[in-house]
Amino acid sequence: MKLLNLFKKKGWPLAISLIVFNVLCLAGEENISIFFSPSDLKPGMKFSLIVLSETQGKFMEKNLNIILLEPNNKESRLTLHKKNGGPPFWQWWSGQVNDPGQHRLEIRRGRQRIKTLYFEVSSTLPQPEVLEYYWRAECDWNREKENLYSAWIEALFGDSDEHNSWPNLSSVLNDPDRNFLYDHLGLKEDQNQYHLRPDCADNPFALRGYFAWKLRLPFGFHACSRGSLGKLPDCQKWFNNEMPAPKGNETYRFYRLMRLVMDTVHSGTARTALKTEYSDYYPLPLARQDLRPGTVFADPYGHTLVIVHWSQQTRDKPGELLAVDAQPDNTVGIKRFWPGNFLFATEEVVGQPGFKAFRPIIRKNKQLNLMTNQEIEANPDYGNVSFDQLNLKPEDFYDRMERLINPRPLPPEAVLRELSRALHEQLLVRVASVEMAEKFKREHPGYIIPMPSGAAIFQTSGPWEDYSTPNRDLRLLIAIDTIKNFPDKVLKHPEMYRVKRSESPEKIRARLAHLSDSLADELKITYHRSDSSLWTLTLKEVISREEALEIGYNPNDCVEYRWGASPGSEEYSTCRGQAPPSQREKMAAVRIWFKKRLHPPT
Repeated sequence: MKLLNLFKKKGWPLAISLIVFNVLCLAGEENISIFFSPSDLKPGMKFSLIVLSETQGKFMEKNLNIILLEPNNKESRLTLHKKNGGPPFWQWWSGQVNDPGQHRLEIRRGRQRIKTLYFEVSSTLPQPEVLEYYWRAECDWNREKENLYSAWIEALFGDSDEHNSWPNLSSVLNDPDRNFLYDHLGLKEDQNQYHLRPDCADNPFALRGYFAWKLRLPFGFHACSRGSLGKLPDCQKWFNNEMPAPKGNETYRFYRLMRLVMDTVHSGTARTALKTEYSDYYPLPLARQDLRPGTVFADPYGHTLVIVHWSQQTRDKPGELLAVDAQPDNTVGIKRFWPGNFLFATEEVVGQPGFKAFRPIIRKNKQLNLMTNQEIEANPDYGNVSFDQLNLKPEDFYDRMERLINPRPLPPEAVLRELSRALHEQLLVRVASVEMAEKFKREHPGYIIPMPSGAAIFQTSGPWEDYSTPNRDLRLLIAIDTIKNFPDKVLKHPEMYRVKRSESPEKIRARLAHLSDSLADELKITYHRSDSSLWTLTLKEVISREEALEIGYNPNDCVEYRWGASPGSEEYSTCRGQAPPSQREKMAAVRIWFKKRLHPPT
């Protein structure tokens, strides 16, 4: 495809067929970025046009129209498929070309034509390149590419909520209604037998790598140590897309590189020191304009999430910050920001957690290189290296994030309802996880899943990683603490909530306690017991079992035990099977860390 008028002005060759991405200044207004996909349009093909801006100016308003005029001057109106963001603000428009030849797009506001773009549709098929590496990086990362990356991430996941999950990442990428880069290269590269099934540490790299491959951008990743208490993870060898690649077509080579990612990246990769420059990430300020879709959150225990969407606060409803993560079983799901999902601690942990961005990769002296912190800070496209999160206390971290998500005070009752709902959602996810373990045991009768020792219960591989829930249960316990401690937080920070100054602390506490009890009685979960019968628990019952949940993560125990049922109770009467005594001893040895709400040191 060729944007003729733009390429001629810039002196670029007309035969550009991989990337069309240009910054336009429209009618003297804000800078607008325009992106087309696929990279080579043929007659009869549908296409996407992405419009991006740093600001929500007049150009991004609802009365924008985009008209396609084919070589025979036949007009068709592009359809607005999705819009979202802020920042960056973006719109995804869809259209179709029918004939070869020169086409033009007219961007109109009302009857006013504010920009005309020309492009060519050819019947000639591109000749695939024969390369010795995975793909050639045609350009560097910059602000425009980062904005497009944010828009792409938000288009994939931003219209989802905590009820949404997928079996693996490929099931999202293979949906052309979500992925505007679907078959962007014209190789039918998303219609193949290969699949991306990253776990939590790999997921940010799989997303970044897929986007970089499609747009011919640099991509890389380090081999890092896992670190230990008192010794931060550190990274040594760096891999990138211009390494020698195995023989095969381009799609095959890409998936081979992703396989190497998944064999190399692990829980220590994202927990490197905030100040190190030998890492794949750099730390960001806790500021709304910097925490964009695509930003990675690394928790102190090796879990990572990728921001996908900010939902604005209304007068009576809290805002939301949503992220996507992957699990050991390769499922991908949406999580909201709160202490139950985003764990943050800086004491007695391995590594340094926080919000981080991928370190930009540029070409210097004909070689791909990662930007240093100094280069990032001096670059006008970035300039956002920050060590604000270094040694930050968890309470201060969550308070600062709460002020970003909800910049105006909210009724504490509205916040408590959202916290209770979030805990309920977390429990529903646990129901599914525990049931997966039960399914595995039914399919493998008599098999005892081996249990590692000490800290390895949180980070291992094989059936234990797939079917145990120590990480999830630690988050669950922290979530329960958040609910129980919420009245204290309101009294400590009344400026964050809409409370009457005349109301006494005792009345505020009593009012919130009453609401919390009411919500805890109202919200329920149901699980299948060992004999397949259903058993229902209220949120209040689950909260009362927090001590039992400190040892409820072992998949070799019966499901009733894992939900904290008391031996001898009617609920427990259907229990079939227990973890071996040796495993119970291991669980007792690390129970103190569940009580501390920390991982044991490695």
